[in-house]
Amino acid sequence: QVQLVESGGGVVQAGGSLRLSCAASGRTFSSYCVGWFRQAPGKEREFVAAISWSGRTTYYADSVKGRFTISRDNAKNTVYLQMNSLKPEDTAVYYCAARRTWNTGDITYGYEYDYWGQGTQVTVSS
Repeated sequence: QVQLVESGGGVVQAGGSLRLSCAASGRTFSSYCVGWFRQAPGKEREFVAAISWSGRTTYYADSVKGRFTISRDNAKNTVYLQMNSLKPEDTAVYYCAARRTWNTGDITYGYEYDYWGQGTQVTVSS
């Protein structure tokens, strides 16, 4: 069992930065892959980024590539999402999620993740 808690959301002006954290409970967290997803009002949930259990492999949505960076510190049971050059269209509730296996073919599919956090709100003003 893995419990996830996101933090670090807030209100920022366009062009600004935020760093989200996903803190996990459970001694086996280092064996899980983690993804970040987001959902804006009236829109479907979308994939943002994912990182393998070791941190050596990452994958990004085209919309955030070059602006967002996902990383992890397994000693702290935490995954981070550094968000730079934020745009108003990045406004959403951001969720982290965990799964056991890495498969590039379905790493973007939310239903393939087993555990989810409660989400943290990110608002980017223009």
